[in-house]
Amino acid sequence: MGDERYEPGKTGLLLVDPYNDFLSEGGKLWPAVKKTAEAVDLLKHLREVTAAARAAGIQVFVVPHRRWRPGDYQGWRQQTSGQKGANEKQLFAVGSWGGEWHPDFAPQEGDVLVGEHWAQSGFANTDLDMQLKQHRVEKIVLVGMVANTCLESTGRFGMELGYHVTLVRDATAAFSEEAMHAAHQVNGPSFAHAIVTTEELLGQFSKG
Repeated sequence: MGDERYEPGKTGLLLVDPYNDFLSEGGKLWPAVKKTAEAVDLLKHLREVTAAARAAGIQVFVVPHRRWRPGDYQGWRQQTSGQKGANEKQLFAVGSWGGEWHPDFAPQEGDVLVGEHWAQSGFANTDLDMQLKQHRVEKIVLVGMVANTCLESTGRFGMELGYHVTLVRDATAAFSEEAMHAAHQVNGPSFAHAIVTTEELLGQFSKG
């Protein structure tokens, strides 16, 4: 990974889509991601990364997907398969348990809660870029869900905007092993400046 440095005043941890529907037993999408999540010990690593970031004084940004509401997508001319599925399954529905934060990853005092994204990029049609700039962030570290969609799209968009991008290969999951491979071995190297494990990242956090 090289000798990356993650200075607290210039680094932001982007925690993407930490909903019960993704991360908890009984969540609507947990069965689809469970295999890859358990293979990398996702929940353990998310706990470690978020705790270490806060301990190091690194700003945490919670980057949530759109919570389903009645009428979402009605009249839309162009929906992706993911949006059609979200509408049919009422993913992360407002007022539902699935649309609540996983209890270990709820925003804490001092975290920045970004506006909800409708598709895959946490930057598109949200205030994420403004929030990062206001907090003087130059490097973004992406963790959460899902490796080859929201994390990849947010990372690509962040690179285009001039941010240094780090992916954490065992603090995310996907719907298949092939998707995880594509995210970190095929696509990631084309836009990410660092692709690391949680252990490697925590060692760099401690250096500041």
